[in-house]
Amino acid sequence: MQAARGASLTSSDPDTHETSARPRRRTWGIFALVALAAYALDLGTKQWALANLEDGDIPVLGDWLVLHLTFNPGAAFSTGTEFTIVFTCLAIVAVCVVLWLSRRLGSPLWALGLGMLLGGVAGNLTDRIVRDPGVMHGHVVDFLMLPNWPVFNVADICINVAAGVIILQSFRGVTLSGARAEKDEA
Repeated sequence: MQAARGASLTSSDPDTHETSARPRRRTWGIFALVALAAYALDLGTKQWALANLEDGDIPVLGDWLVLHLTFNPGAAFSTGTEFTIVFTCLAIVAVCVVLWLSRRLGSPLWALGLGMLLGGVAGNLTDRIVRDPGVMHGHVVDFLMLPNWPVFNVADICINVAAGVIILQSFRGVTLSGARAEKDEA
């Protein structure tokens, strides 16, 4: 029975290959669509913020949500402001790793998570490359301000949602391909 099952998995039956490739293409399509949408939304909101927040803050929900333009040379919570080039290089590596991992996507939820991660990292990376004070040293545009919280942007939201999805899928034992991870019996 095992041999028969193994033989069917390794067969070169074109119908088997076609049915497994179709969902993988669909899942990669979800990944690409989510990544592009997240990236476009991030860039669009940053352009809006640059055009509309130069003259001052805009309260949206009283003091609870204020649109406040700032430029962040560091990482989360403005940490490591003297290491902007390091964060830029790490973002380039992250984009490459996510694109490499996307080749194995078979789970729509993983596609959502990695798409959000790619869109968010690419959005902040774009700022680091094209914004002042210069290439690889650019400051990230942040504009969403909550009380007692650092100012952030849409890319940061996407990265945090992605982290939640990745953690969820890992706890559920779902691999990138959509299969359940085998538990060690030892």
